[in-house]
Amino acid sequence: MKRSVAILMLLGGLLPGAAQALPSYREVVAAHRPSETLVLAHDGQVLQRVRTNRQVRQGDWVALADVSAALRLALLASEDQRFYAHSGVDWQAVSAAAWGNLWHQKTRGASTITMQLAGLLDEDWRTPAGGRSLGQKLGQAVAATRLERNWRKDEILEAYLNLVPFRGELVGLDALSRTLFGKAAHGLDAQEAAIAAALIRGPNAKVGVVGQRACGVLQSVAAVQKRPRPDCSAVRWRTEQVLAARLWPASAGIAPHWAQRVLAQWPKERPGQALPARIATTLDADVQRVAVDSLERHLRELQGNNVEDGAVLVLDNASGQVLAWVGSSGSLSQAQEVDGVLAQRQPGSTLKPFLYAQALEQRRLTAASLIEDSAAHINTGAGLYIPQNYDRRFKGWVSARVALASSLNVPAVRTLTMVGVEDFYQQLAQFGLDLPQPAGYYGYSLALGSSEVDLLRLANAFRALANGGLWQPVAGPLPDAAQAPSPALPPLHRATSPQAAFIVGDILADSLARAPTFGLDSVLTTRFWSAVKTGTSKDMRDNWAIGWSQRYTVGVWVGNASGAAMHDVSGSSGAAPVWAEVMDYLHRQQPSRAPVPPSGVQQQWVRFDGQGLDADRQEWFVTGSAQTDFARAGATEHDSGQTQGFAPRILAPASGTILALDPDIPSAQQRLWLRSSSSAVRWRLNGRILGGGAQLAWLPMPGQHVLEIVDRQGRKLDAVTVQVRGAGLAAAAPRKP
Repeated sequence: MKRSVAILMLLGGLLPGAAQALPSYREVVAAHRPSETLVLAHDGQVLQRVRTNRQVRQGDWVALADVSAALRLALLASEDQRFYAHSGVDWQAVSAAAWGNLWHQKTRGASTITMQLAGLLDEDWRTPAGGRSLGQKLGQAVAATRLERNWRKDEILEAYLNLVPFRGELVGLDALSRTLFGKAAHGLDAQEAAIAAALIRGPNAKVGVVGQRACGVLQSVAAVQKRPRPDCSAVRWRTEQVLAARLWPASAGIAPHWAQRVLAQWPKERPGQALPARIATTLDADVQRVAVDSLERHLRELQGNNVEDGAVLVLDNASGQVLAWVGSSGSLSQAQEVDGVLAQRQPGSTLKPFLYAQALEQRRLTAASLIEDSAAHINTGAGLYIPQNYDRRFKGWVSARVALASSLNVPAVRTLTMVGVEDFYQQLAQFGLDLPQPAGYYGYSLALGSSEVDLLRLANAFRALANGGLWQPVAGPLPDAAQAPSPALPPLHRATSPQAAFIVGDILADSLARAPTFGLDSVLTTRFWSAVKTGTSKDMRDNWAIGWSQRYTVGVWVGNASGAAMHDVSGSSGAAPVWAEVMDYLHRQQPSRAPVPPSGVQQQWVRFDGQGLDADRQEWFVTGSAQTDFARAGATEHDSGQTQGFAPRILAPASGTILALDPDIPSAQQRLWLRSSSSAVRWRLNGRILGGGAQLAWLPMPGQHVLEIVDRQGRKLDAVTVQVRGAGLAAAAPRKP
């Protein structure tokens, strides 16, 4: 034996590069890369396992101590019975193979586990399809001898089990155990171990051949252990079942859509860096589990209402990091691959807070301003627009506070007529809600969420309200990843004033103002400070609940990925219970306090006429816009027929009006009446004062004009643009003497 080893070492010196580059055991273990990537939470908990190598299926490195004793016995019985006795080459097997070849007898191959491992570590010593040449056989033997000198036996056996191909794309024991047997390597029994050993001998052999070989392995083990011979029919049946199984899914965990986002973002945030086996992210595993469980449990309760899909998103207000990302309802959904966080859906009434914030900032409204909730017929370019409330009922005159908190539709549309569709469209863009169609495409229905947005952008827009009107993009998925700002917007900018954001938040946190629609015992009322808005899209296709606390913003959507309508799902029975559960978990041990009022707001006692839904109360105002008494239309000079108690505005003409002059009509007959909601204003045309009062007759001249109303100090209160077409005006007819 020693002489044979010496001869091999001598031959090794004659074979250039023979086994010189074989790595050490530690280098092999360090270089091992599973075909799966583990996406982790910020604390290291596994969120999702995702297959990222499509060439081979390879699992984690398995220590020899974690390999079942049955498999070790089966492997040695099948591949290398004298493994612990030889020094890399089994000379007895070599002699037997040579003798068998001489007499054309079939014998066991002479390749040892160590020699096979040498081939796995260096392709020069790998057995080609046509068999090895004498030089390759000698080189493999030399490499095996060197491995035995530098590696321990247990290291050789361990590395072999982790690197050997078993069947098809399956490489290594972990992939084999989990795919074919659905268990870890330490749990393989005698039959399973025999099948695994048989697959090493012929990875792509037919099922019947593998079964027969597996039975032979079991018989060899039984002979060594002096046990009865096994029943081959049972082994063959088990082999058929095993080789047809695929028990290791390509992805598993509680955050599949988040994991896909992470893997897609990796090359952008780590350019040039290879994808690692483990990626830590910002997600909170505990919050994710609660969100997944709450969504699935609640949707099971709603299955009779034709609801099967949903999504949940949790953001940290300060950092913008994602703490939970649930893209679907999992097994309840027929479209599990669709990420509901990114899907474009109609937001319904969830856009109203941004509309009222704009009206408050522009001082067109105060939170106490009265708006008429009644049947409305609004002229548009496409005809009459007749908005309706969710319950098809009207509340009469209500304050802006009640209108927003109770999600009344008609007052929202009336508010949009004050703000203007184009201006509101631009306001939404400042909140990161860039819409795919121009403002005119949506018209006044934009107040009721007729556009399409995704949960990610919508929740982040609410986060801007939580942050006092400051908008910034959602942070990247990696804990230290740089944020990826929108190319059209700076990384941080003011979307609305801190005063408007504060008042809107105070309204959305007001359970009394919410009561006319949701009742006093609404699920939206939490035991801590929170502000929330629900929304339901046209034809009951989407239902939302989005809101924030002192630290977190939570957004929930439920509906159907197919676009099918839900049945009898309201703002408080759809997404709201999930929102409340997730928010309650977030604050199980952490308080949430109301925000500190910013400078520029004041609180004042206000009185109403006692005939509407509003009771006398303390109310918040933007400084300088406070009033004490509010009454229904007809009580003050501010009456516009629709809204009372707001900053003066231009009632006529509407912005964008186009006038065509007729030269055959006397000029006196073509004057345009300018109307304002207040008499305490002055009219200014293209920077020049025309006059004052609630009404003023203006002689239009051809051109593009900017018409404004200003206060006594010359500060602009409202403005519209008017285009006048025509070559000139006919002179007035002379008076009779």
